[in-house]
Amino acid sequence: MSPRITFIGAGAWGTALAMAAARNAPQGEVCLHARDAAQAQAMNAARENGRYLPGLAWPQGLRAISGDLTERVRHSRADDVWVVATPMAGLRETLKTLQGTPATVAWLCKGFEADTGLMPHEVQAQVAPELLAGALSGPSFAQEVAKDQPTALVAASPHAQVRQALVQVFHGHHLRVYANDDIVGVEVGGAVKNVLAIATGLCDGLGLGLNARAALITRGLAEMTRLGVALGARAETFMGLSGLGDLVLTATGDLSRNRKVGGLLAQGLSLQQAVESLGHVAEGVYSARTVAARAQALGVDMPIAQAVVELLEGRLQARQAVQVLMGRDPRGEGL
Repeated sequence: MSPRITFIGAGAWGTALAMAAARNAPQGEVCLHARDAAQAQAMNAARENGRYLPGLAWPQGLRAISGDLTERVRHSRADDVWVVATPMAGLRETLKTLQGTPATVAWLCKGFEADTGLMPHEVQAQVAPELLAGALSGPSFAQEVAKDQPTALVAASPHAQVRQALVQVFHGHHLRVYANDDIVGVEVGGAVKNVLAIATGLCDGLGLGLNARAALITRGLAEMTRLGVALGARAETFMGLSGLGDLVLTATGDLSRNRKVGGLLAQGLSLQQAVESLGHVAEGVYSARTVAARAQALGVDMPIAQAVVELLEGRLQARQAVQVLMGRDPRGEGL
């Protein structure tokens, strides 16, 4: 019997991975839960997510649902999979909804919770520690996954059965899924790369050149690794898909929302104008402060992340942020 897979959140990324799961199990049950009943009805009728991924037809076996999930959670089986596809701000309440399920639970959000500074697995430990859960992360744009273009992801969890379940559900012809038990490292990489992508977008928007971009990405990777190791991650995780891979994609890819925010700020737009122009969530805007705060609490030096915070909060202008970084005292290259 094929596992029943339910995605909570009908944004671009949740929809794209639901499409991938349906391709892997055309005879299985894959459901995409939308808060808005009218949106669910429209998606089923059109066989696409016209709001976030217009023109990309759904595979057979994928359907949208809406409404209360209590009964569906109550009757879920151990071989079912629940995928939380909400932004970071919605993770806590969604995990409360899933309390008690014997199924595998995975989240797609990347970042730190704004008011607590917690990573997703730390939120889960507070809210629903009994869940068998983990993260699905890595370098991936929703549009390309929806188009069935080659992509590699990481299934991270301290539980081997969770990693195995996620590989079974998502690993397919054009989507490779690698297992990793270093959930701290995977989540730090997924959170910090969004902040660094804002910095890289700013760099490119100001026309500072490819040398500057390469330097920013490389030193940003060092910052990411320092923070991760201080939080208990393995340094080698940051040379993998959820570290270097996701950073390169988000910092250089034209589909990156966080990179676009940096570029718009370089053009002189306010933060509010930049965010409103996207029409999607740019997690780096909301997690930058918490990334910097956790680093500061641990005594970890993250000058690029701190400059992004100063920029987002209006204490630095775009070119001033560059001057601050370039004006730092010389030092050794080590982490």
